[in-house]
Amino acid sequence: MQTEEIKSFHIIGISVRTINHTEQTIKDIGGLWEKFLTEKILEQIPNKLDNDIYALYTNYEGDHTQPYDTIIGCKVSSLKEIPDGMIGQTFAVGTYNKLTVKGDLTKGLLYTTWLEIWKKDWNRSYTVDFERYGTKAMNPTDAEVEVYVAINT
Repeated sequence: MQTEEIKSFHIIGISVRTINHTEQTIKDIGGLWEKFLTEKILEQIPNKLDNDIYALYTNYEGDHTQPYDTIIGCKVSSLKEIPDGMIGQTFAVGTYNKLTVKGDLTKGLLYTTWLEIWKKDWNRSYTVDFERYGTKAMNPTDAEVEVYVAINT
């Protein structure tokens, strides 16, 4: 794990409000991923900086046990053009604990990673946490994903 400062950035994507209760989380976030992939949302996002996909967890009502928003989308250069059915949001500069996880996404790799993160004694800020799916994540059974957890400094 390393600590990293992330500059302010814009995201356009689709979102759902959820809570970390196993069945609800799987239904909501799994459904959001299914929509993102089947409706080819990636191709519809304007002003993309690249094709990396971000899964963001934000607008927490408290800590990870309370409701929050999940957004799946891409970093963009501008929020001037947001397609119908999508949202755009700007995230402020922040400090993050960064983990790189490797393995099989189809076997719950990220869910297991978050279960471990929730046990950590980190001074979390609960502003926005996110996963970045770059080129090394394109093979879901042998993926590498970066996980960023916002912390107070």
